[in-house]
Amino acid sequence: KSYETVFILTPVLSDEQAKEAVQRFESQIGSLGGKVKHSETWGLRKLAYPIQKKSTGFYFLTEFEAPGEAINELEVEFKRDERVMRFLTVRMDK
Repeated sequence: KSYETVFILTPVLSDEQAKEAVQRFESQIGSLGGKVKHSETWGLRKLAYPIQKKSTGFYFLTEFEAPGEAINELEVEFKRDERVMRFLTVRMDK
């Protein structure tokens, strides 16, 4: 099944730290039996409302294919990582 995840990382990270976090999540998708199809960096953007007293965040989009049970594992990783302020995973209709 195809999925799309958008996640926001805290703005206090350097570009290198943000890229390292994205690579970690992409390798996590691979280890769960998935395959990253497309990845985009939207950069530092203003948030609609403050999250954790921050008004900006690094936005990233990842499109991938993975088995359904891998999504729960991936979202647990997002919740555990304090660099991730918000995330949203949706199933793509193809």
